[in-house]
Amino acid sequence: MDTRPSASAPSWKQTAYSVVFESDTRAGQLFDIALLAAIVLSVLAVMLESVRSIEARYGHILRAVEWLFTGLFLIEYIVRLLVVRRPLAYAVSLFGIIDFLSIAPTLVALVMTGSHYLMVIRTLRLLRVFRIFKLGRFVGEGEFIVGALKASRFKILVFLTAVLTLVVVIGTLMYVIEGGQNGFTSIPKCVYWAIVTVTTVGYGDISPTTVLGQTLASVLMILGYAIIAVPTGIVSAQMALPTADRPGAKLAVCHVCQASGHRADAEFCWRCGEKL
Repeated sequence: MDTRPSASAPSWKQTAYSVVFESDTRAGQLFDIALLAAIVLSVLAVMLESVRSIEARYGHILRAVEWLFTGLFLIEYIVRLLVVRRPLAYAVSLFGIIDFLSIAPTLVALVMTGSHYLMVIRTLRLLRVFRIFKLGRFVGEGEFIVGALKASRFKILVFLTAVLTLVVVIGTLMYVIEGGQNGFTSIPKCVYWAIVTVTTVGYGDISPTTVLGQTLASVLMILGYAIIAVPTGIVSAQMALPTADRPGAKLAVCHVCQASGHRADAEFCWRCGEKL
């Protein structure tokens, strides 16, 4: 999405855009780093306010800090809307929505008690660090993992269906074996026990006492190790495929200008020249 102001826009708008949206200039880098520091401090203030002993002594200070940062983020959000070419398009974009959500909880707290704790959503704004420190290549690696998961979704779905069937059957058998004793009071609760056991979590709140029940539990525990390895193998096999053979594989997208359509072996963006 091209958000840069038009060439006929006032000079102050173009200058503000370069500071707020671009990190190639010294001023833009300082602004973004200051913004990240403000985000971290504001989230820290909200987290500290949730501690009763700290809230009792410094609650009024923390709330003042909270409103201070909310005011700064509100001003920043308004400035972003003023300097972009299409304000509505930015407002409904990913970063636009996150920017709005970072100020909404405090305003909602005026009518809904406790909602200001939702301001930890501001941590999502730390995603801007990818742009600030030129970490766009890591975004590409993330897309690589997501693509492998998407390509494996049907195999994983079949696997999860088989696991669900297994825990229902084992849970029902355990209900019959234990006879409703020792916590196995219903089939749903026995299915819960089977899920806890097969995932090797082992809360220990329910455990079989009969020899047959303990034997079945032992078999399920051993199966659990094999079951955990299956989805890992499915995704790993998908990730090991060559890029061209991977279902849904996408060509590189420039992290600076968002240009697409690059060749698979391209190292630089065809539009802006940035390294892919």
